[in-house]
Amino acid sequence: MGTEGERMGLRERKKQETRIALSWAAIRLAVERGLDNVRVEDIAAEVGVSPRTFNNYFSSKGEAIAARHQDRARLIAVELRARPASEPLWEAITNAALTQFALGQEGGGEGVPDRQWIDGVRLMITEPSLMGAFSKTAAAAEAELAAAIAERTGTDAALDLYPQLVAGVVGAAIRVAMERWLQADPPVPIAGILRDALHRLFQGLPVP
Repeated sequence: MGTEGERMGLRERKKQETRIALSWAAIRLAVERGLDNVRVEDIAAEVGVSPRTFNNYFSSKGEAIAARHQDRARLIAVELRARPASEPLWEAITNAALTQFALGQEGGGEGVPDRQWIDGVRLMITEPSLMGAFSKTAAAAEAELAAAIAERTGTDAALDLYPQLVAGVVGAAIRVAMERWLQADPPVPIAGILRDALHRLFQGLPVP
């Protein structure tokens, strides 16, 4: 038998896996059926848990959908903290962001996303009932990234403008890159768009 710490670690991993599974199920069903045609009961059944279990993780289907954005943003901050200290800041930020998008559904690597998936994501991020949830996750993500930037630069995330400004413009670059990705016809991976956006920021946004 494992130690108490190992058992607690296993429980936490299982909880995180359930949370991720519920979030992906919410997104997948919203893409397939339309947001209004998806119930909490449907999402729970997709994962094989009860609606009560769903409610232990999320207060609404909108929160479950937005959780993927929040988790990815949090992991960008985690990845940034793990980048070599010798790596220049903007290079580290770019690599951290591209690493997380490469793991997602957007075709972050060489893969090209499915048009139906793109259309579904477009509907979800423009759905008025989801805007509040996405705004909350964006604010939390920005604060998390600012904290990681502050640690890397020896600044104070609460008092100094620099980490907050950098986190804000990185968040804006990600949003703009996703909007451009959604508009691309034919579909293309998001990695190139995001890399270009972050590179322009690093260059100081020179006039074209």
